Order: sequence, then structure tokens, then C-alpha cells
Amino acid sequence: MPGEESDSISVGVLHSLSGTMAMSEIPVRDATLLAIEEINAAGGVLGKALNPIVEDGASEPATFAQKAQKLVQQDGVAAVFGGWTSASRKAMLPVFEANDALLWYPVQFEGNECSPNIFYLGAQPNQQILPALQWAFERQMTKIYLLGSDYVFPRTANLILKKHIEDRGGQVAGEDYVALGGTDFSSVINKIKAAQPKVIFNTLNGDSNVAFFKQLQAEGLTAESLPVISFSIAEQEAKAMGPALVEGHYAAWNYFQSLPGDANRDFVAAYRAAYGEDEVVDDPMEAGYVAVYLWKAAVEKAGSLEPESVRKAAWGLSFDAPEGAVRVADNQSLHKAVRVGKLLPDGQFEVVWGTDDPVEPEPYDSLAFPGKSCGWSEAGS
Repeated sequence: MPGEESDSISVGVLHSLSGTMAMSEIPVRDATLLAIEEINAAGGVLGKALNPIVEDGASEPATFAQKAQKLVQQDGVAAVFGGWTSASRKAMLPVFEANDALLWYPVQFEGNECSPNIFYLGAQPNQQILPALQWAFERQMTKIYLLGSDYVFPRTANLILKKHIEDRGGQVAGEDYVALGGTDFSSVINKIKAAQPKVIFNTLNGDSNVAFFKQLQAEGLTAESLPVISFSIAEQEAKAMGPALVEGHYAAWNYFQSLPGDANRDFVAAYRAAYGEDEVVDDPMEAGYVAVYLWKAAVEKAGSLEPESVRKAAWGLSFDAPEGAVRVADNQSLHKAVRVGKLLPDGQFEVVWGTDDPVEPEPYDSLAFPGKSCGWSEAGS
């Protein structure tokens, strides 16, 4: 049986512990390990302790694929928790499909994909970028500049955004991409100043954000004169960058540390007890934490570690997550609430807009990808 030894069950934890994405991914690893430690303290899974095998994807898609193959084929793990960029996920996908293994992926992404071997714990486009667009339009921010890192998620997310901006009568003021890890934004900022947008939609990833916001601030473009709404900056990035650099700007996520509720208070307290009282938590960390608990629930419902049994057992599972109630859809994404937050001087986000109820995940956008859908049923799987 995959991942199982006589007294433990091996699982993989695969994140960038080096390179441009390490700033974002190391805390997700830590939150994933916290969930594993809690589960072990409560008796494990199927009566056995979890044995996490941690690997470094090194911010390189090819390395993610190699490490995923090692975890699945050599280590025989029962599941892998990890990945951040869509490039890393797409590099790993053939490994999991070829080996009938399961990846639990914790980050928002561009949609336009569903695999029976991946559970998508982060937001679909209709649970992050499109609600953020609605929020912007409600505030007359209809002239939008699109800026992103040059890989799958930003380009596909912006393809979707452009369709919806046009459909709603807005204007794309400009569109630019910078290599992942890029730090020179001088020409981009000159274009932004010339275009005079009302808002920037930012899909930069990793430490490129530090350089961008520093250069934006140096040019006198403040949150008041030109707000930025980001889709990969959360509490961890704000702490690493220095809150003063991004204060007053916005981010769209499903989870913020500032949310009320006992489940969130317990999560924040447990993370700080494990890693330090000054630590912060964010959306991908919360999703990585939730992923382990959902996998545990699916394994125990199935009574087995066999991936196909676990996969089917996961459909319809609910969990009282720190972000609020979530439920697994049969397209292996989550029903999740959506929030827009404004960054405060202390590095926390004030929720300024949100949905009342969880939003159903829609992996394929009807405007950008008409006629496509995904999901499985008992009869058709």
C-alpha cells in the first residue's frame, strides 16, 4: 500500500526552500508540517503516525518534477503536499498521472486545468481574480494595467481578465510581463505612468514584488494615487518586504490572518507556538494546513491509502477551516469564500469586501474558455 510502513505512513512535502520562491513557499512547508504534527499528536491516520519527507523544488519546474518522481517512486509516499507556481504544478502533473498518485496543491491558480490526480486547495479564477475585478468596477476602477511574472498563471489569468474587462466595458491600459525573479521595472513603470490607469492588477510572484514596489514608491506612485491589487502578496510577503512598502494597497484571497472565529484563532496560536510569537500566517499556508486534514479525512473515510479510493472519498467532504467552512467539489477544488483586504501599517489586512457564502469553484471560465468544464461523478470516474 502506498506510503505505508509497519508503524508509519510516509507523505511528501515539496516546496521551494531556495531560489526566488523560497520567501513564499518555506512558510507553506511549515504550516503543512504543523498539520502533520497535530495529526500525529492526535493519533495519526488509520492509527499510524505520518512520516513527512521534505524536498526542495528550488524554484525550478524541472526540479519539482524530479523531486515528485523521487517521492512517488523511490519513497513510495501516500500523497504529496506542495507546489506554488503553475509552472511547477504543470511540470509535476505528468508524474502524478503516470504513477496514479495524488498531489494536494495549496495555491490560487489560473484554472483551465483539472486532473484526477490533483486536489486544488487554492482559488479558481472565479474565487479570486474575477471577484477582485467586480470590486474594482464597483469603485469605478475600470482602466486597469495588468502586470505579471512571465509564466503560466499570470498570462492565463490576464487572458481571463481581459475578456471580462472588455465584456464589462472597461479598458486594459497596458499589459507587461517580467521574468520570474526579475528586478528591473524601470521601463514598466514608465509605461504605467504614461498609461494613467486607475488600478494595477499585480500577478508578480516571489521576490520580484520587492523590487517592483520599491521602484513604484521611488517614482511617487502611492497607494492613494495608484492602488495595486495583488494576487500573490499576502501577510508573509508583506512582512518580508516591510509593511510600509505596500501599506494601503490591496490583495484578494480567501483567507486573511485577521479573520474572526475559533478555528482561525487556534490555527494562528498553534503556528506561533511552533514557529515563534512574531510569525504571521497567510492564505497559501492555511490551504497547505487544510490540505493535510482533508486528505486525512478522505483516507479515513475510504479506510485505505489507495489513491483512487481516497480521491472518491474526498468528494463532498467539508471542513471547518480557519478561513471558514470549505467543501470539496467533484472537480477536486474547494467551495471557498472570497475577500479583498487592504494592507494596514502593522502588516495585517483589513477585509474591505467579501462574499457572504462560499463560492462554487469553476475551473474553466466561460468567456475565456467557452464550452469547457471538468468534474467527475461516481458513474463516470
